[in-house]
Amino acid sequence: VTGASFVVFNGALKTSSGFLAKSSIVEDGLMVQITRETMESLRQALRDKKDFKITCGKIDAEDLKEYVDICWVENEEEANKG
Repeated sequence: VTGASFVVFNGALKTSSGFLAKSSIVEDGLMVQITRETMESLRQALRDKKDFKITCGKIDAEDLKEYVDICWVENEEEANKG
């Protein structure tokens, strides 16, 4: 589990790269490189307020996978508001 101050989703990953998606820590945030198709699905999930899971790693690797989970929660935190 990684906490981050910000998340960047980059939809320019080519399917020919051999990766499902890539995640990397940049400064105090997270950058997730995804394909155009995954970006379209992510946008729709955000519009619909649905949870979304991005599987990161090489397409042919079976055992080493990372996941970026986007989850909607019920409670609203009051910290850092305003």
